[in-house]
Amino acid sequence: MILLTIGQLWNSAWPAGLIMLGLGLGFAIVLLIASERLKVPLDPQVEQIYQALPHVECGACGFAGCGQYAPAVKSDPQLLGKCAPGGPDVAAKIAAILNIQISDQGAPQRPIVRCRAHRGDRTYYADYQGIPSCTAANVLTNAQACKFGCLGFGDCMRACKFGALRVIDGLATVNYKKCTGCAACSKACPRGLIAMVPFRHDPMMTVGCSSRENGKTTRTMCQVGCIACGLCTKQSDTFVVEDNLARLDYAKYEPSAQTEAALTKCPTGALVYRGRTAPAPRPPKSKQAAARVTP
Repeated sequence: MILLTIGQLWNSAWPAGLIMLGLGLGFAIVLLIASERLKVPLDPQVEQIYQALPHVECGACGFAGCGQYAPAVKSDPQLLGKCAPGGPDVAAKIAAILNIQISDQGAPQRPIVRCRAHRGDRTYYADYQGIPSCTAANVLTNAQACKFGCLGFGDCMRACKFGALRVIDGLATVNYKKCTGCAACSKACPRGLIAMVPFRHDPMMTVGCSSRENGKTTRTMCQVGCIACGLCTKQSDTFVVEDNLARLDYAKYEPSAQTEAALTKCPTGALVYRGRTAPAPRPPKSKQAAARVTP
């Protein structure tokens, strides 16, 4: 066996260590040069746009987050106004950064639940005992009589990162003071009941129903469903009845005596106001009559 002294070990190890040190320094220099040569300079306008955004990373603009939206809107100003949480204020800031004029910033998109039926307003075939999820319950045909109405298990509520939805007595209800318009609730509803519409006014009149059954069938399933009677269309040309359902052109809606008359004439109360300042929904005329005769 050959025994090496400390001196012998040192004499044999230091050349290897020196070589490794030299290689490390060489690689560091190469990387430093490469980083300087290959780095992409940050566009100051993109940085300013990014700082102006609300940074909620909701994806309502169609991009994964604010970091992707900022360079996209710089390249294509047509994307201006797509930031729903920021609304017109953020759109105006971005327009100022890009030095462009915007004549119409548009209305913020907000969700409306196209159903207004609470548990007591509906007819049920049976008491659903399955997985407490709208997606699961929607697979069954007998979860409730109306196949178009809100199932009330809160898929939309769980999808909302801002706590802007609650299920109240079986009905998904939007808290517009918390809503950013991110559209996550709309995407989560398996029945497509939550529509994103331009909130040009607050409150906004909406059609709180999506049933396409005929009027007689709807009456057997829901006390507050649209029965396609057409009374709203006789009051205002903002309404049309298509496929057994009253429809409102939200992009053209303007509060007026005619639209208010349409709401008053609606026999089932399917027309309701939604928004931060919305009054309580009016009960259907059948319930109003019952209340008048009750001692």
